Amino acid sequence: MKKCSPSDAPVLSIIVPCYNEEEIIEWSANTLSDFLNSLKKEALINIESYLCFVDDGSKDKTYETLNKLRIDNQYLRIIKLSRNFGHQAAILAGLKYAKKKCDCAITIDADLQDDHTTIKSMIGKFNSGAEIVYGIRNIRTSDSNFKRITARIFYKIMEFLGAKTIKDHADYRLLSQRAIKFLLKHKEVNIFIRGLVPEIGLKTDMVYYERSIRTAGETKYPLKKMFAFAIEGITSFSVKPLRLVTFLGIIIILLSLVVAIYILVSFLLGAIIVGWTSTIISIWFLGGVQLLSIGIIGEYIGKIYKESKERPIFLIEEIIQ
Repeated sequence: MKKCSPSDAPVLSIIVPCYNEEEIIEWSANTLSDFLNSLKKEALINIESYLCFVDDGSKDKTYETLNKLRIDNQYLRIIKLSRNFGHQAAILAGLKYAKKKCDCAITIDADLQDDHTTIKSMIGKFNSGAEIVYGIRNIRTSDSNFKRITARIFYKIMEFLGAKTIKDHADYRLLSQRAIKFLLKHKEVNIFIRGLVPEIGLKTDMVYYERSIRTAGETKYPLKKMFAFAIEGITSFSVKPLRLVTFLGIIIILLSLVVAIYILVSFLLGAIIVGWTSTIISIWFLGGVQLLSIGIIGEYIGKIYKESKERPIFLIEEIIQ
């Protein structure tokens, strides 16, 4: 990798969203600090580079631990949100802080399951002209079978619905200062960064890594949150679910016509038998379709409702630098 003089090397901001990570936050901060130090010694990044931990309204001692670490850690900067706004909002808060304070920024989760040593390759891609560098998991052995299967289904659905997402990419990526500014021009309240970044354009590249297991603490994305996140992504970037409702309605109408013709012919032939089975099945089937359709439409109406309020995506209580 090409080395730069201290003045030419890029100023790097590593943004780390965290929520209730007291069991792992000290290890994470120290690990990333040591890595930053090694990059500076190799003259791969500017001496002004730093870590930016965004505390997303943690209820444990995450913020207090970060405050203590800050005393002896020259790299550490802390953003404290007023409450829990969510992972995506925390990332945006960090990027908004960094947009005029770095040449490029890398977002990575506090558990460091995403291989932080890949940052070195990301910087190399950035120095070669890439303004967006995606971290791609080439192996998912650390994930459960259920998570791997549901992830594949999610990406297939997103592809089918026409939303631009990068397969096996989460929120581990490098953005140039210009890419950050382009991203922050998006003002929607319903945030799905994985879908927004590919829409920016600019020159992109990829690096591949093996995702490791979590060393401490619990995942902040249980099944319920993963499902909600998937719904958010699908409804934020495609209206195809609404079109599918229309298509389903047309199919039901055609099936109803076929059934009506069958009943009429049976009546004329004197072979009709009055029963409750077909009636009950029809009622339950049509009722389910109606509720599903109302639910899909409701998702979109709910998004319009949130956007119309124009509430802030996040509120910063304190910045320590």
